[in-house]
Amino acid sequence: MGKEGTSEAVSDEAVTELVSAVGEAFNNAVLHAYEGRESGEVTVEIRTDGRMVEVAMGDEGQSFALEAVPDPDLAALPESGMGLFIIRAFCDEVTYTAGTPNVLRMRKRL
Repeated sequence: MGKEGTSEAVSDEAVTELVSAVGEAFNNAVLHAYEGRESGEVTVEIRTDGRMVEVAMGDEGQSFALEAVPDPDLAALPESGMGLFIIRAFCDEVTYTAGTPNVLRMRKRL
């Protein structure tokens, strides 16, 4: 997929990986941040400079410690618990700031 108006090309693989990471992050916010709570909002901000895309996803649900979430045991073929593993694998940088709102930032080089 080429980026119109520039000579830079964005690979289909990079687009697919970013879309998958954002989908996993959204699912995690819906399923975990708001688990057992009233419904809430999930905000998404997307920025790009043509070389990098940054997606910031915010919620006001339950926070977590990103560094405390271990990688899943892939040998056990888990049916759940793969979201952050996929996000980390498909993004070049992942950070999380707990607060009001909680913000997960995913950066992907194009």
